[in-house]
Amino acid sequence: MRRLDKAGAITFIDVAKADALCPLDKAEALARFHAQENGKIVSGAAAFAAMWRAIPILRPLGLAARNRFVLALLEQAYLAFLHLRPFLQELMLHFE
Repeated sequence: MRRLDKAGAITFIDVAKADALCPLDKAEALARFHAQENGKIVSGAAAFAAMWRAIPILRPLGLAARNRFVLALLEQAYLAFLHLRPFLQELMLHFE
């Protein structure tokens, strides 16, 4: 996403770093993806949609996610990913 954000519209914060300035509890921030859009903090699929809206090439997808049915479908996919994430992380360690 950083490579796609050529305009620098997104400020990425690595909450795993000890000196990270984040308005959320560290454990909460690490459990799900979060974003702030127009002063409001959103998480999960809504956070990805907010990020997509900031990147011109992905903006149409982010705008589509404003539809509650599209966002609900994306959220279900995100929840499925969260269940697979520990397995995927362990799998990636074997490839390093």
